[in-house]
Amino acid sequence: MTNIGANLRSIRERMGAACSRCGRDPLSVCLIGVSKTVPASLVRAGVEAGLTVLGENYVQEARSKMEELSDLAISWHFIGHLQSNKARMAVESFDWIHTVDRVSLARELDRQAHRQGRRMPVLLEINVGGEASKSGVPVEEARGLYEMASSLDGLAVRGLMALPPYEDDPELARPYFRRLRELLDQLREAAKTPAELKELSMGMSHDFEVAIEEGATMVRVGTALFGRRVS
Repeated sequence: MTNIGANLRSIRERMGAACSRCGRDPLSVCLIGVSKTVPASLVRAGVEAGLTVLGENYVQEARSKMEELSDLAISWHFIGHLQSNKARMAVESFDWIHTVDRVSLARELDRQAHRQGRRMPVLLEINVGGEASKSGVPVEEARGLYEMASSLDGLAVRGLMALPPYEDDPELARPYFRRLRELLDQLREAAKTPAELKELSMGMSHDFEVAIEEGATMVRVGTALFGRRVS
């Protein structure tokens, strides 16, 4: 049985140490527990241990857990690739969407947000490694996507998200995290409301400490928290 409480304490200690190394306030970094394929019973144990934010990759799976865990105070973040035909359900169900990676999706999310009378907090997904197997807009197209998405009043563009190439050595991910931070800085310089554009969702179980040192404001941790997934 995974000791989620102990895992959560360890992760928070590591986050705190990473913040100390770079002179940051630990409260400036949000821990997102990645609960993809994790049974609702384990998710409940995580929330009862102190987890407040969950990240899900699939809309249907998430909605099932949301029903089962409706008695708990949880902020739900969508962190997977989002098909445009799931935009309505995503806007209905989630507090944040991290993976806006194309103009057509931004427009559909805006349309659904207007229909539901809300302004949807979103992050733009950037393919910092230029990998054909991954979603995300290329770095050189990020400004165009930002300018378009930020003009849609149904969306609140809060920052950037990335999943860099996997490396066994977390230090090898550092240049990608740094590139995302630099890109956010560049977009903030041209933004009409730079104060809104401040989030960096980057770093996972094996490299979140390096991501924090490079400016992450949200880290997405699954395996280190819930244990290795069955599927």
